[in-house]
Amino acid sequence: MGERASFVAGWMYFVVWALTGVVDITAIAIYMKYWSVFSDVPQWVFALSALGVVTLMNMVGVKWFGEMEFWFAVIKVAAISIFLVIGSFFFATGHEVAGHIPGLHLISDNGGIFPHGLLPAIIIVQGVIFAYASIELVGTAAGETADARKVIPKAINGVIWRIGLFYVGSVFLLVTVLPWTAYSANVSPFVTFFEALGIPGIGSVMNIVVMTAALSSLNSGLYATGRVLRSLAMGGSAPKMFKRMSTQGVPYMGILVTMGINVFGVVLNFLIPSQLFELLLNLVSLGILSTWAFIVMSQIMYRRAVKRGEVEMVSFKMPGAPFTSWLTLVFLLVVLVLLAFDYPNGTYTVLSIPLVAGALMLGWSKAVRSKAKGSEQIESEPSHVGA
Repeated sequence: MGERASFVAGWMYFVVWALTGVVDITAIAIYMKYWSVFSDVPQWVFALSALGVVTLMNMVGVKWFGEMEFWFAVIKVAAISIFLVIGSFFFATGHEVAGHIPGLHLISDNGGIFPHGLLPAIIIVQGVIFAYASIELVGTAAGETADARKVIPKAINGVIWRIGLFYVGSVFLLVTVLPWTAYSANVSPFVTFFEALGIPGIGSVMNIVVMTAALSSLNSGLYATGRVLRSLAMGGSAPKMFKRMSTQGVPYMGILVTMGINVFGVVLNFLIPSQLFELLLNLVSLGILSTWAFIVMSQIMYRRAVKRGEVEMVSFKMPGAPFTSWLTLVFLLVVLVLLAFDYPNGTYTVLSIPLVAGALMLGWSKAVRSKAKGSEQIESEPSHVGA
């Protein structure tokens, strides 16, 4: 798609993960408030502590990133698996949960599928988009995969069935074992369910589990941004300092810059702790939409290059392409339109698009001038070959 598209896609993806880090540390701080002993501790204290620990682990090396992600994943998968088993038992047997008999009737008995109308349910799709963010990291990690042609297709297929089981399955059980009115914005629905069972301490255990999920996302964000910035720098679309690597192979400058943005998020946690999560959720969703759009457009361009005989067709193909490719782009556009109806945060987010586009145009023009200046310097230098 060209260097300009690469510039825009790379910087938008960096913004996504930089802001996602702020969302993650905000979520961790909110979850810490679950325990009454921490109710008087400022939210920013927990946000800063979480950021410090995860940044330190990322700076050590990619091995530690992988180690952390492995254990975070084990904890998450184990906890959700336990929920799926227990939730399925209550749904199948009809045993009461906090005075409610599980079943599909819990949906119809509490206002139906759309208790507040269709529009709010459609608008919240942007929140769902945020929840599915990071699946594109399968592609980001391909550069550090020994046998990408063999491993990546397995990973992608694995993501699809895991979404069906863990995400869709969990949401189905959550709304059929307890009425949706039992859940609240500041407490994980998994914590609410296990607390309803009356098992001592289980709520605290599940709260720790959902905190590991937020830590995992923060960990992934630092990993991704460091490598995206280095890739941009290698192509001349970011300052040269982002090329630097530590002896452990860590692009530390990019990670440090992301950490700096997250520290700014800690300041926001101090100033506007209640509104921050919702605001950043919308901003991140905008970046995710653009990132996925670039992925799909790249795939469309690749197929065209194959037809022209410029590149070879891969064995792992997108089903139904190019129809499914264009359908995906239409879906992303619809989500963007819906985001505008989420007043005030979503509306302001969409209205900020011209400002974001302007900033990217200025950045691109500066990058072009920097490349041209570098080329002129190279050409003007005397040759010392054969000296």
